[in-house]
Formats: sequence, structure tokens, C-alpha cells
Amino acid sequence: MIGGVTPRLMLLDTASLYFRAYFGVPDSVRAPDGTPVNAVRGLLDFITRLVQDHHPDQLVACMDADWRPQWRVDLIPSYKAHRVAVASETGPDEEEIPDTLAPQVPVIEAVLDALGIARVGVAGYEADDVIGTLAGQAKGPVDIVTGDRDLFQLVDDERAVRVLYPRKGVGDCDLVDGELIRTKYGVRPDQYADFAALRGDASDGLPGVKGIGEKTAAQLITEYGDLAGVRAAAGDRASKLTPAKRRGVVEAAEYLDVAPAVVRVAGDVPLPEFDPALPSAPRDPELLAALVKRWGLGGAVGRLLPVLEREMLA
Repeated sequence: MIGGVTPRLMLLDTASLYFRAYFGVPDSVRAPDGTPVNAVRGLLDFITRLVQDHHPDQLVACMDADWRPQWRVDLIPSYKAHRVAVASETGPDEEEIPDTLAPQVPVIEAVLDALGIARVGVAGYEADDVIGTLAGQAKGPVDIVTGDRDLFQLVDDERAVRVLYPRKGVGDCDLVDGELIRTKYGVRPDQYADFAALRGDASDGLPGVKGIGEKTAAQLITEYGDLAGVRAAAGDRASKLTPAKRRGVVEAAEYLDVAPAVVRVAGDVPLPEFDPALPSAPRDPELLAALVKRWGLGGAVGRLLPVLEREMLA
């Protein structure tokens, strides 16, 4: 509680946002030495706009400490396999990232730390899992900012958990609630993970069930309630499933045994101690000043700091 009022929590899917910034801001945006800083500057401007528009009391930049956790790969080896740049036998695989984006990530982390914006990643888990755990623990409203539809499964109208899904930049976000998910996908938020497992997702290396696309997956989940119900219908000769759908579900049994665990966001990540409060002033002004000078971030930081100060005075 903040002054007797339940705080509004904003959770950033940070990698999703800095990738969006990188591709949305020209690479002509550079530091004094010519190094591209378009992702850094774009992310800072995103945060400025998000805070200004949505007024969170708490803000957490959720990080991918492991973008392709081994426990998910053990269940589905194709999980994100097409994104692997360098495979490792001793540590996490390296993700394929544009050459001029990778060096910007440590700068982003340093600037967030100097500002005092909480940055949380946990070994063995993706940012999605950190977001899922924090959203589940929250006592008040939650805004999840992401370009990843997988997080639609966390939407909960009763608990005021919604997704801000950017369309262009972050100034134009879809406010994703239960009604939007039901209208667009034909399923409830609590059914979304089962729907996604059945449908599959090529961008994550999830094959889905042969012959079952988005519309059919939604129809089946709606008719039978969940993935277990669909599988039970496939094993029941008296059910209304067509032979092709029945065969597809039965033949995908091995995949369907493990897909829910891969698709569902973890809600029990062991989080470190941290302060989620939105800062009103930089945690380390001297370091921030040095970073601003080194990377040419005066404009972006200059836009953000007054917004942070105003929010805490409001």
C-alpha cells in the first residue's frame, strides 16, 4: 500500500521493447563516438511515454536471464532453436541478435540501474516467467507491456491485470483485457495457453497439431473447455471430432504431453529482493551523468527525469 492506496504495477518485457526500439528508431541515432544507441534511446523514450500515459507507482524492467531455458528445451528441443546463433554445451545458448544491438544491451542495463528503475532477471527463466510471478503476487492493478502474445494468458479482469500491446512505438497500445481476447481469439484468457499449445507458434519453434490452425484451435478449446478436454474427445469415438482432427490430436500426443509446461508462463520464480518503486530521482546521479555523456543520451534522459519527478509529486 502507498498512502493507503494499492499501487499500480507496470512490468516491462524489456527485450521485447528494446528490440522494438532498435527496429523502430533509425541507426543514425549514435553516441559521440559513432556507436549506434538507437535501442537505448528508443527504450528510454518508451519508458517516458508509458509512465506519462499510464501513471504506474511501481515499475520493473523484467529481463531474460535465460532466453531459452534448458528445462523448456528438454521438453521440446525445437523451442526457439531457429534463433540460436551459438550453441553451448556448458552454458546458455547465445541468441541471434543484430550486431549493432548486442553492444547496446549492457548500456541499457547500466542506465536503468543508474536511474534506479528495478531490473529483475532470474537464472534459468525468461522475462515472461518473471512477469508471470510478479503479476501473480501483485495486490493491485498490473500493466504488462509486451509485444509477445504469449503473455495474454496472464490477463485477469477480476484482478485488473491487463497487457499493453504496442502497435506502433508505445504511444499506440492495444489495451488487452479479457473481452478483447475473447473477441479476437475466441477463448478466455485462462484458456489462452492451451489454445496456443494446440495452435503452435512457429516463432517459438512450437509445431502445434497438424491441420489445426488458430480458428480450429479456438473452436476446439471453446467446445471442450481445455486441452485435456480436447484430448479426451480425440480418444472418444462417440465425440463429434472429425476423423482428421481426431487423428491430428492423437498423433501429436507426445508433443501435447509436454507443450503446456513449455507454453505456460511460470508463476513460481524465486525472485531476489528488490525495490519496485518508481524512482523520483536517479539512484546514482554521477554514474548517470557519465553514461549520458559517454553515450549521448542527454535528450532521452532529459525527457524522462522530469516525468519521473512529476509522477512522484502527483
